[in-house]
Amino acid sequence: MLKDWFRLTMVGTLALALNAIAAIPSLAQQWPTHTVRLVLPFGPGSGADTAARLIIDKLQQKWGQPVIIDGKPGGDGLLSLQTVVSAKDDHVLYFGPSSMFVVQRYMHEDTTFDPETDLAPIAGVAKVQIAVAVPTILGVATLAEFVALARAKPNETSYGVAPGFSEFVFDGFVKENGLAIAKAPYRDITTSPVDLGENRIQLSMQSYAAMRTYAQTGKIRIIAINDRERTPIAPDVPSVVEAGFPSLLASPVLGLLGPRGMALDLRRRIAADVVAAVDDKTAERLALTGQPAAPMDVDAYTAALKEQYAQVAHIASVLGIAKK
Repeated sequence: MLKDWFRLTMVGTLALALNAIAAIPSLAQQWPTHTVRLVLPFGPGSGADTAARLIIDKLQQKWGQPVIIDGKPGGDGLLSLQTVVSAKDDHVLYFGPSSMFVVQRYMHEDTTFDPETDLAPIAGVAKVQIAVAVPTILGVATLAEFVALARAKPNETSYGVAPGFSEFVFDGFVKENGLAIAKAPYRDITTSPVDLGENRIQLSMQSYAAMRTYAQTGKIRIIAINDRERTPIAPDVPSVVEAGFPSLLASPVLGLLGPRGMALDLRRRIAADVVAAVDDKTAERLALTGQPAAPMDVDAYTAALKEQYAQVAHIASVLGIAKK
């Protein structure tokens, strides 16, 4: 009888413990406990900034806490990424295109972290539509014409491209075509269309969203979209594949990353909220900025980033660049 009493007592105690544990909200359920900070690698007016503003109201309502945008341009995206890594706070998240982090280990020797291992994928929001533009006054209407001009006038043209993946892709394009073009450095690439319009640089390759307004002024001309097919947003503009330059393919994914060690269940919960925020109306507005909606959960976003890292590794081999 004593043995039975002991067994029943232990079973009861275990049941009470399990009930108590079940009553404690999980970390994912408790989050967020204070303001959520979305750290962007660009300033106001960028494609990432536009996309963030389209979803933060829905996220604030869902989470019951303020969601603020913290733009930190500069350092080829390192400043924004380092901010998230150093914070070690699951309320400080990176929000931006994969172009800003998939190439960091090939481009910067002083990087103190590895984005592939020190940042945790959370959710995808959209694909960043990249475009190539030239000054209208240059008289160039196609990629082939620009290549011909650059070959005819070596070292007399210059370009400004979005740092990271797009820059890597364009550098590969320059090498493949044997071009001699100067690279113009920018702290904030979103300011380059102004220089492009004044013919201070002769080509820019960055988000379509950042260049669309300038193109409407007539000062710059978008001559290609860095995708396999034309986009409904700019149906008259050929894709780089159609133009005969598939090496210029570039389709970064805009999404959220958290610090290493961020709990998977929390990431899944945030991803579900983000995917829900990209509703039909938001998708329509994203498309108008040249950023087709591509809501992805943790697994889909992780897979997309793996493809990007593999593409970068291939381009690095073409350029003869090893990881720093």
